[in-house]
Amino acid sequence: MRTLTFSIKVFIFLFAVNLQAQKASKKETPKDSVVYKTGYGLRLGIDLSKPGLSFIDKSYTGFEIVGDYRVSKNWYVAAEIGHEEEITFEDFTTSTSKGNYIRLGANLNTYNNWLDMNNEVYVGGRYGLAIFEHTLNEFTPNISTGSTDTPIIFPNQPITTPVSESGLTAHWFEFQIGIKVETFKNLFVGFHGSYKIGLSIDDQKNFKTLYAPGFNRVFESNTGFGFNYTISYLIPFVNK
Repeated sequence: MRTLTFSIKVFIFLFAVNLQAQKASKKETPKDSVVYKTGYGLRLGIDLSKPGLSFIDKSYTGFEIVGDYRVSKNWYVAAEIGHEEEITFEDFTTSTSKGNYIRLGANLNTYNNWLDMNNEVYVGGRYGLAIFEHTLNEFTPNISTGSTDTPIIFPNQPITTPVSESGLTAHWFEFQIGIKVETFKNLFVGFHGSYKIGLSIDDQKNFKTLYAPGFNRVFESNTGFGFNYTISYLIPFVNK
């Protein structure tokens, strides 16, 4: 009898312990109270590749200001504005293109940052507009007999009287792929490459535009390529 009473008491005790454990397990696990925020604001900077290229290549001068504004977790509106002057040397011609340009568009950050990191691996798109002047500095006429069998090419003297045309425009769309890394608090270094598709590029009368500011070298297919190295600083307006 005593054994039965003891067994009942042990059973009741174990049941109570098990019930208490179940209640404890149902309690909500406390959440981490630390919230990591990143800055939303205006980021401004410059393209370092252009003054570097100006130093190396005396036929080129240019500068570019870059900027973007964060509108959501992964989306940024972005723009670049600048000025370029390029002298292009060909076999029988030398020409100069100079003017101003602007590119407007957006970037999508595809990188999943840890904690309070603020880096980017992005893809973007831009609409570009340039207003420029094109000058044919000199050219050498190529005159031959016109015979298809054995054409005779007559030597000619270069014509060095410059011929200019201003008010030319170029319109294009470009795809960008790039990175931006926060090296110090709010200070970023970045790089991007771009593929450009010309929508409309004006030519100087009787001479094709070989270089358009902001577009770079114009190939036969009206396409082009570009790149930049940037340093920029974020002015945070709010942390989210």
